[in-house]
Amino acid sequence: MMKNNNGLRAILAAVVSIGILLLMLWLAPMLVSNGEKQTQLQSSQADIQKADILEEETTESAQQTTEAETETETTQNIQANENVNIKMVGDVLLHDPVSASGLMEDGSYNYDHMFVNVKDDIAQADIAIANQEVILGGREIGISGYPAFNGAFEVGDALVNAGFDVVCHGTNHALDRGKTGILNCINYWRNSHPEISVLGIYDSEEMQHQICVKEVKGIRIAILNYTYGTNGIDLPSDMPYAVNLMDRDKIASDLAQAESMADFTVVCPHWGIEYTHQQNSEQESLAKFMAEHGADLILGTHPHVIQPVEWVETDNGNRALVYYSLGNFINYTSDYGAGTAQRALGAMASVNITRDESGVHISDYEAIPLVSHMIDKTTTYKLSDYSDELANENAMKQKDGEFSYEYCVNTSREVLGEAYK
Repeated sequence: MMKNNNGLRAILAAVVSIGILLLMLWLAPMLVSNGEKQTQLQSSQADIQKADILEEETTESAQQTTEAETETETTQNIQANENVNIKMVGDVLLHDPVSASGLMEDGSYNYDHMFVNVKDDIAQADIAIANQEVILGGREIGISGYPAFNGAFEVGDALVNAGFDVVCHGTNHALDRGKTGILNCINYWRNSHPEISVLGIYDSEEMQHQICVKEVKGIRIAILNYTYGTNGIDLPSDMPYAVNLMDRDKIASDLAQAESMADFTVVCPHWGIEYTHQQNSEQESLAKFMAEHGADLILGTHPHVIQPVEWVETDNGNRALVYYSLGNFINYTSDYGAGTAQRALGAMASVNITRDESGVHISDYEAIPLVSHMIDKTTTYKLSDYSDELANENAMKQKDGEFSYEYCVNTSREVLGEAYK
């Protein structure tokens, strides 16, 4: 019995061992498969983490690239827009033949011919300024020449067609036709060309105190206009603000306001002695006064002939570029004799201003000589486009035998110096 039990136990043990072995063989593939799956899962999770990291790095890199490109574009825009060109012409002087030249065959008036030869230059300016020497009171009060001028509204239309943005009316002829002339002129500009900035004459005290500021390419430019007087004609008693007179207290006050509003200030003074190529001591004193109070560029008119261009420096460290006189843009004087030829020669100021790390300043400038070509349809040429042949056609040749193309070149070099390029 004992032997039988022992044999049975041995058989049972063998069966159990075989069963366990078979179970292990059956489970082994499953264990391996689960292990591979676990390994694959861990591997997948690692891959996902790597992908997330890569995506974050790619996104960050893309953001940095975009920011860099934006910064570059901004810098390029600043560089592309940093230069602003200002041009100004001198006296648009409407002697009788000039006014008559605007009459067309159909009875209408048109003065575009006066500017046709300089229109492209005016169009290239960011700000173009004209000194409208005489009041534009319209034909309804009668067109008239020297000594009490009045021009047609169509002269204003021609100024606009030529591309001017600012018109200075603060001259000694502003009151030639009294209060009516002033009001007619202001209303014409306001109703017909409200986009034009008109300086020097006003129909309210509020308007007189407003500072003209033009913003171009992010640079704010203030422009002021004054005259030494009005040919002895008193301001209207009920309009003491009608014309901006050359009062130092007012100039200082206006410049202080302009300095608070703008990056760069231009002053257009009507000053000096007629028919003299040299500035006088009063012009020099006023130029220094204006520079001391913040003027950066001074563009003078009134003498009817060109005068020098120079830098003025003040004791407080300010400096300004001064064109003492731009002369006549257009005229047809009735005078004859020696010295008359100089009135046919004017200049166009061309000044580039730049914004950089040091602020806004003048980076380049020149004075472009102009010639009043006195014919039936009086017009103006750049001296660079003029010739001996044209000079011989000019009525100035009969008024003053000294007039010639060579005379214009030599006078420009002598008076304008380095500004004539």
